[in-house]
Amino acid sequence: MGFKKFSLMLAGRLGLIMISLLALTYLVAIPGYHAATLLVFFVVSGQTWEVFTFVSKTNAEITRFLDAARYADFSQRFNLHKLGAGFGELGETFTDILNRFQAARSHQEEELRHLKALIEHVPVPLMSIHADGTLVLWNNAARRLFGSAHVTRAADLDQFGEEFGKQVRGLEAGDRRLATFTSDDMNQQLALAATQIIIGGASEKLISLQNIQSELDVAQLQAWQDLVRVLTHEIMNSITPVASLAKTAVDLVEDISDKLQGNEELVEELGDVKDAVQTVARRSDSLMQFVSSYRRLTRLPPPEKTLIRLDDLFASVAKVATIGWEEKGIGFSSIIEPAELDVTADRDMIEQVLINMLRNAEQAMEGRKGAALTLAARLNRRGHAIVEVADNGPGIPADIAKKIFVPFFTTKRDGSGVGLALTRQVMIAHGGSVSVGEREAAAPSSP
Repeated sequence: MGFKKFSLMLAGRLGLIMISLLALTYLVAIPGYHAATLLVFFVVSGQTWEVFTFVSKTNAEITRFLDAARYADFSQRFNLHKLGAGFGELGETFTDILNRFQAARSHQEEELRHLKALIEHVPVPLMSIHADGTLVLWNNAARRLFGSAHVTRAADLDQFGEEFGKQVRGLEAGDRRLATFTSDDMNQQLALAATQIIIGGASEKLISLQNIQSELDVAQLQAWQDLVRVLTHEIMNSITPVASLAKTAVDLVEDISDKLQGNEELVEELGDVKDAVQTVARRSDSLMQFVSSYRRLTRLPPPEKTLIRLDDLFASVAKVATIGWEEKGIGFSSIIEPAELDVTADRDMIEQVLINMLRNAEQAMEGRKGAALTLAARLNRRGHAIVEVADNGPGIPADIAKKIFVPFFTTKRDGSGVGLALTRQVMIAHGGSVSVGEREAAAPSSP
């Protein structure tokens, strides 16, 4: 409406100039009207200057409006009533347009902030790799995954395993792969998925890195528990009547032997039968106790977590597990960085895990000159608490290291294969993990 009125006013001014010019032409053509001619000339000049000023004001305000729109300067206001009739409505129109631009921009910024907040809180790490090799971490989950490591280019991923870096860089749009991610001597299984995004003609690969290690651990643990539960149930059902019948047979043989006193030959044969049946009874009892030990793998209670100071925990563990170490020539030390480090865990469970591991290390170092063990705790680059049990024993062969956390597996003559399997179950129940490193004992960790 303002522009329409402005056009009408400009057309009216130009019309008046045309009329004045016609009058001036008429007066010039008729001699004797010099004063009137001069007067009309000044009128035409004034009207022309007024139109020029009128248009200049409009141009200046249009330029100011366009600059405000170009640079998103929404603070500009166009109160043009003082410039004359028609300018007021023109200024209101300019101001209304800028307000609409500002509202649209604010809405876009709100949507952008909303999308950024959603991406930041997505629990799956997200990152982009551009054609020039630059890498961008998009959310908190990605930054937590890589910790304090410097990751700005695709080549930087090699510090988490050369194979991992190669697999990530080799991902194509639509690919899904499993990759092993190594950080702070801990391995995690990541599910990688890639998609291609093209924005402004520039292409980038958006990659998600979902940590499925805990899901794999839980699934594997559940499978072992189901297997152990079935085996123990079937073995107990079969061995219980055998043990009971063997004990009954021993009693019967003893009764018959008493009744056959005097027949030494028959009594001697019954004695052999009794020894054989007693052997069956003893082995049945041993097997029942052996099977009962595995039931602990399927009956682990949920941890009752409390805040634990690790210096206090280590002192308590050392008091129990290192008795007699000085006489055996075994050195012990503990390191905690920072000194006030604490974790949230079930104290009884973690304490028993550490005691068992120290005793395992003691057995491994038995008779070794200069034997020494270190119990250490620290924070890794991702802020997770790491507890390490390290000794200078003979180490664990690589082929055995892969099996030591498997139920039933043991290298000890009198071992049951329960200890380390139970340790792994305890750590999984805490949301952590346990692993063995070369020349180092198992290292439980908790998040």
